[in-house]
Amino acid sequence: MRIFLTGATGFVGAAIVPSLLEAGHQVVGLARSDAAAAAVIAAGATPHRGDLNDLQSLRLGAQAADAVIHAAFDHDFSKLAQSCELDRQAIEVMGDALADSDKPFIVTAGLPVVTGRIATEADEPPAGAHGMPRMSEQAAMSLVARRVRACVVRMPQVHDERKQGFATYLLAHAREKGMSAYVEDGLNRWPAVHRLDAARLYRHILEQGTAGHRYHAVAQEGVAVRAVAEAIGRRLNIPVVGLSAEDAAQHFGWLERVARMDVPASSRLTQERLTWRPTQAADLVADIEHAVSYDVCA
Repeated sequence: MRIFLTGATGFVGAAIVPSLLEAGHQVVGLARSDAAAAAVIAAGATPHRGDLNDLQSLRLGAQAADAVIHAAFDHDFSKLAQSCELDRQAIEVMGDALADSDKPFIVTAGLPVVTGRIATEADEPPAGAHGMPRMSEQAAMSLVARRVRACVVRMPQVHDERKQGFATYLLAHAREKGMSAYVEDGLNRWPAVHRLDAARLYRHILEQGTAGHRYHAVAQEGVAVRAVAEAIGRRLNIPVVGLSAEDAAQHFGWLERVARMDVPASSRLTQERLTWRPTQAADLVADIEHAVSYDVCA
């Protein structure tokens, strides 16, 4: 199949490209610059010039493809609402180009927040996307009625030795503050998956996915944030401190919501429905301890 991939040079997207190529698919990667186009070509794919702001370019890319994978998102948290609205528009434009085609359209979203238990693929997001303005999943699911084979990949903290999701932000913050902190007992949990396992899941959904289904790219159901903070402390050789809820707000700033997040999730149904299984040996804590840089997520 000819796959149009947004985010082709991003953290996860760059790993999706070789996974698709190895399976015999052709990949057309969205490229917003000459450097991005060169990276797409170097990976063995074909560049398609444009970006998420260029809706006509997205429409043309989707129209010419046998399937679309949307893995791009602007992670500038200073303008989150704007990024989420751009994401929604991009999904709607590409979905409109695929209407009445029954072609696969895989959209990336976040995990739902449920209270008192582990989230599953059967959990639907609330209208407000658990207090966030991101509406990727809702926009994708609305396309099923228009004969688009839309599926959603819900992503946890994605990691390798270069980046570790929100832990990368906490690591940079801890380095600046001289201590690695968690809130209260630190037993709130983050699910996680290695970047290469996440990339393989997109291919399995492309080839085996069912319209309207949600899939969880989860290898670890829940890593305690205290364990994350302790790994950061070991990596940087700095003290690890548990903070009260009152002190946490002043210490973390905008990262407080991240540090307090409790979103354990299962991938049992995903693994039952597809042949996908996480296979990477390194877990989130191991990759934090062996982090090769302090760069925040792109």
